[in-house]
Amino acid sequence: MNIFDRLKKGIGTRSPEQMRAVAGEFAAVCPENATLALSGDLGAGKTVFVKGLAEAWGITETVTSPTFNLFTIYQGRRNLLHLDAYRLNSADEMEALMVDDFLHSPYCLAVEWPEKIKEWLPVDSWKFIFDITPDGTHTIRLERHTK
Repeated sequence: MNIFDRLKKGIGTRSPEQMRAVAGEFAAVCPENATLALSGDLGAGKTVFVKGLAEAWGITETVTSPTFNLFTIYQGRRNLLHLDAYRLNSADEMEALMVDDFLHSPYCLAVEWPEKIKEWLPVDSWKFIFDITPDGTHTIRLERHTK
């Protein structure tokens, strides 16, 4: 079963290393210039997933949650723009950030808390849902990809 099918069913992980491995597997087939909408509660694995993408694309900088900076740009074999929309109040605030000016192909825009800016996100965004089950398993599921 390929990574897309597994993600649609949902993949459970028990460690950050496993979550980064899932991200690395996805990174190998992630289309160029993709927008990933990463939804889930605090601690569900969104930033760990982004770390896995960065590792897979040869990014050597330390990836952290950009909550206070709002976004961070990382460069490797692909450009990775990591956006944390938690502190944004509307999609209109995205214009002031000028995110579009920083998207240099090939890129991946990974957005945590995408529900805050859902009107701004492209319709072909990949929607991932992160969750923690009662037994502590972190799950990631590809809910929707519309192209």
